[in-house]
Amino acid sequence: MLGRFLDGEFGNSGGVTSFPDFRQHRPSVPEPRQRERRKYRTVWISDVHLGTRGCNADLLIDFLDSVDSETMYLVGDIIDGWRLKRKFYWPATHNDIVWRLLKRARRGTRIVYIPGNHDEMFRQFSGLSFGGIEIRRAAFHDTADGRRLMVLHGDEFDAVMLSHRWLAFVGDAAYHFLMGLNRWVNALRNRFDLPYWSLSKMAKHKVKNAVEFIGKYEEVVARAAAERGVDGVVCGHIHTAEQRLFVHDGKRVEYWNDGDWVEGCNALVEHFDGRMEILHWPEEMARRDSAEPDQRQLAVAEAA
Repeated sequence: MLGRFLDGEFGNSGGVTSFPDFRQHRPSVPEPRQRERRKYRTVWISDVHLGTRGCNADLLIDFLDSVDSETMYLVGDIIDGWRLKRKFYWPATHNDIVWRLLKRARRGTRIVYIPGNHDEMFRQFSGLSFGGIEIRRAAFHDTADGRRLMVLHGDEFDAVMLSHRWLAFVGDAAYHFLMGLNRWVNALRNRFDLPYWSLSKMAKHKVKNAVEFIGKYEEVVARAAAERGVDGVVCGHIHTAEQRLFVHDGKRVEYWNDGDWVEGCNALVEHFDGRMEILHWPEEMARRDSAEPDQRQLAVAEAA
């Protein structure tokens, strides 16, 4: 299936839907020629949910056009197979994202794809490589300063997914309804030149049960990492970018969640000295855009 997808086909309930051949694809959003890219040792992104209207493809394209790294981990739910089976949705910008990832792999970036629960159909290809992208069930990453991190999507530790899979599908439908409201809210904000804002992110932080679930989930994942003898864990799944430190049996364990590209639009990066940082990309874009007029004025003044 993955080979057919990269070659321009994808199966769904209505048969086979044609995509462009990503290897020959010309992006609808061209790569900027003048933009200077930030350099990182490692980048982690997850929960892109290509194939849904909730995917913030424009922001992710801007991110991919603004950063480079030696290694990139795609930590699950990159493609939303659940939604594609129900209703096919795949705009040109989603093609552009796949094209950029494949181009990055051809350029020499090591890309490791760890499928999640929404793109679990690709888990059967674990151990194989397609278009220069390695498929893994989980991975281990050694940072520049010597820490060993376990990398996995994280649905393995979600009690709802494990015990009540039907409830996960109900929750997915409710979540996408909220994402629809989120698009209307941000369309209105855009008319008034206001920055992107996540309705669902705000709701999760306000609802007590959601906060408790996130806290318990983080603790369970960190404990599993400690039991495997690693220094920390990087995961996705719950769409909440976070860094926390846990202690289990006297051992310090780092918990990192790289967020998502539906609500928060976050990425986790490792600098070349091993320092880790969560990037909130809408904020990074706002800082960059506010600085550009000053830089242009300075360039004009220097030229004069």
